Amino acid sequence: MSRVGKTIIKVPAGVNVEVSPNLVKITGTQGVLTQEIKGGIMVECANSEILVKRPNDEPATRSLHGLYNRLIQNMVKGVSEGFTKYMFLNGVGYKASVKPDGGLTLALGLSHPVEVAATQGIKMGVLTPQEVQALGFGKEKATVILSVKGHCKETVGAVSAKIRALRPVEPYHFYGIRYSDEYVAKKESKSGAKGAKKK
Repeated sequence: MSRVGKTIIKVPAGVNVEVSPNLVKITGTQGVLTQEIKGGIMVECANSEILVKRPNDEPATRSLHGLYNRLIQNMVKGVSEGFTKYMFLNGVGYKASVKPDGGLTLALGLSHPVEVAATQGIKMGVLTPQEVQALGFGKEKATVILSVKGHCKETVGAVSAKIRALRPVEPYHFYGIRYSDEYVAKKESKSGAKGAKKK
């Protein structure tokens, strides 16, 4: 079984950790996160280190041990550095703009623009050409590149998944929306296969 739960979590400068029975609260420059602790798992914080302990070696307890350790690691990173997801939009006429309230207006080749509502704790943006080059995305065939930033990894992932679902990427020309680190197996055009069969 995984030994992730035994990993000692380092607390960087500027991050405050409050541990109470069944609850962990972590505060940093990026925001505040709390996590309820169940299953008898114990959390201790001393000398800028967090240690997660389990009361027994039952399979369910061992699973929770690793889960809470990883969740707390993500909380520490989130409030100190934050998380960012980059998304490529590729297609004819694809455009994106940020609304005054922090939401997005997307043109995705449909008969109408698609609105993405603002989410608390999430900052959505459209990368400038300078930012694209600085991040090394210049070689990517993307019409627009979006960024989704926040201190909660779960929320960043949920908002990114919601945007991606608006126009999932197709494997022939890569039209649609995909994550910057997403692998899509490219397929050959179906017309070529039909032509080969006719011969």
